[in-house]
Amino acid sequence: MNHIHSPDTTDPGIEREIIAKGLTAPRITPADLEAAIAHTEYVKHVSYSGQVLRWAVLTTHNGYAVTGRPSVAVSPSNDDEEIGCKVARENAKQELWPLLGYALKQKLHEGA
Repeated sequence: MNHIHSPDTTDPGIEREIIAKGLTAPRITPADLEAAIAHTEYVKHVSYSGQVLRWAVLTTHNGYAVTGRPSVAVSPSNDDEEIGCKVARENAKQELWPLLGYALKQKLHEGA
């Protein structure tokens, strides 16, 4: 039987690979991303058809807020608040990566 190795593309998996390869140039780490988040709130909406959607609103220390794609429970009986909030938060975190990357690039550009 052939075993296909699927790469670990989670944030912690990519972080381990970066460290293992000795990549040391300035970058944003998962810890940096978490440290940028000052507050998380969740918004729940139940659609007309009964689907449960949750968004995470992440507010950074400078007051900027982002959301990502919602988590969605197509069948209301499958809705689990804890899982839905985890998925919504991970989706919103994906929106922060490019913003923090831009801020780092600007800082490097300015020589700070």
